[in-house]
This record gives sequence, structure tokens and C-alpha cells, in this order.
Amino acid sequence: MNDAIIDEYISYIRLERQLSNNTIYNYEKDLEDFFKCIKKDFNKISSSDVNKYIIHLNDLIDSKSINRHIVSIRNFYKFLIKEEKVKENPCDNITGLKTDKNLPKVLNIDEINKLLDITLNNEYDYRNKAMLELMYSSGLRVSELLNLEINNIDLDDCIVRVYGKGAKERIVPIDDYALYYLNEYINIYRNILLKGHINNILFLNSRGEKLSRVGFFKIIKNLAKEKGINKDISPHTIRHSFATHLLDNGADLRSIQTMLGHENIKTTQIYTHVTNNYVKENYKEYHPRSTKEI
Repeated sequence: MNDAIIDEYISYIRLERQLSNNTIYNYEKDLEDFFKCIKKDFNKISSSDVNKYIIHLNDLIDSKSINRHIVSIRNFYKFLIKEEKVKENPCDNITGLKTDKNLPKVLNIDEINKLLDITLNNEYDYRNKAMLELMYSSGLRVSELLNLEINNIDLDDCIVRVYGKGAKERIVPIDDYALYYLNEYINIYRNILLKGHINNILFLNSRGEKLSRVGFFKIIKNLAKEKGINKDISPHTIRHSFATHLLDNGADLRSIQTMLGHENIKTTQIYTHVTNNYVKENYKEYHPRSTKEI
């Protein structure tokens, strides 16, 4: 019973709300986990059940992830009310947990240079070099990067055509480093990875198929470890570094917003806080009177 109604809801949000594949996947998984834990049909769920589930999650995941589960369940029941399948939303009296507003983790210029300094011995090295150069050049989300097709890259006009959240298109410049290694990868090494398969996906795994998010995460983790970068980084760290370094070097906030594909400028403004923190740290370290005791 629950599986059927979840499928109906997922079809609805895919068609009507045009959410990203990653967001839809999270909604579906959150709901499946919820009903698997509670073991009740959707029309018998109470706010008490949701609270019990939150307590269960509290030992497993962080506050931010718990809040995402609450949103998933709340939106699911909004849909059920709209479809007249239930009368009340069990999340109406549920409030989200307080979370620390952590600033994005970024790499400094030296760390980015280390990460991108890949020794090129085989087709995988050229693929990784092209991927990371493009990600840092254009600030792509990992899902955007891995969904790219060959025709999304215009080597002549130096741009990448990106389809972001809600299938919205944006055009982002590519720098000379990324262009050079993309050209090498596309014209020489991608065909080796393709292994006779026919597809238009740009970045391929060892089977000639689209590289997965897990695969990309492993590549970054291994490179960071190899280069001695002692930070807990993720694929999004490169996107954050792209935005922060642009801002540090005088780029206009609106331009950064456009390149990142943010709908709201407030989302982009978080990078001003990252930059301000960096300035403060430099001041404390280098100003001759900043650390003197009075």
C-alpha cells in the first residue's frame, strides 16, 4: 500500500515540480526509510509516529539530515491531503531541529593547485584531470558535471552548457586549462574508456558508462590523500572554492550567482562570509599588532 502511494507521489513531483533527479531520489529514499521503520500504512500515521522516527534518526544522522527527512514526510502528506487521501498532516506540529550554520568548506589556492596537479599516465588520469579542471573552472555541481554530454562542451566558444536544478539551462565560461585538458580527453582518451559502447556521456567509468557520484567522491578522496590535503573535502568543496576564489579576486556577486545557478542572491552571499573569515585570519596572522597582549 505504501509503495504504491510513494510511486504516485514520486511521479507527481517528477512531472509537476521538475525537481532534480538527486532531490527526487532523496524524497523517495526518505519516505521508504520512514515507512520501513514505522511499519504502518500511510493513512494511519500520527504526529507521535513522526516524533518517534525523529528520535530514532537522532542516533544515526546529523540535525540537517533529520530536518530533510521531516521536509520529505511533510511534503508527502501535503500531496496526500491535496489528493484527498488523508485529512491531516502528521508533521503540522513538528518543528525542525536547530542546526549549526556552518560555512562552506573551501580549499585555498595552494590546495587547489595540489589537487589539480595530477600525473598523467593513462586514460583515467586524463579523465580525472579534465573533470576536476572543468569543475574548478566553472563551479559545477557534481550532478551537473556527471550528467554532461559531449555536445554540452563548446571548445571553440569556451563554454559549457549546464542543466541544473529544475532542468534550468545556464551557460558558464571554461578557462584555458580546462579547455586544453578537455580537448585532450575528448579527442584521445575518452574513446579508450568508451570500449566500443555508444553513448554521449562525457565522463565515463571503466565500463564505458556514466561515472557515478560514489566513483567521483572516491577519486577526490584519493587525490586529496595522495597530495597531503588534510581536510574533510567533498565534491562540493571544489564548487565552494570556485565561488570563494572568484569573490576574493574581485568578481561581482551577481556574476557568481549566475555562474553557480543560484535562484536567490542570498544563497550566493554566504561566500562573502567565507571571504570575511579568510581576511580576518590573514589579519590575525600577519598584522604586527593583532596578537599582542595589552
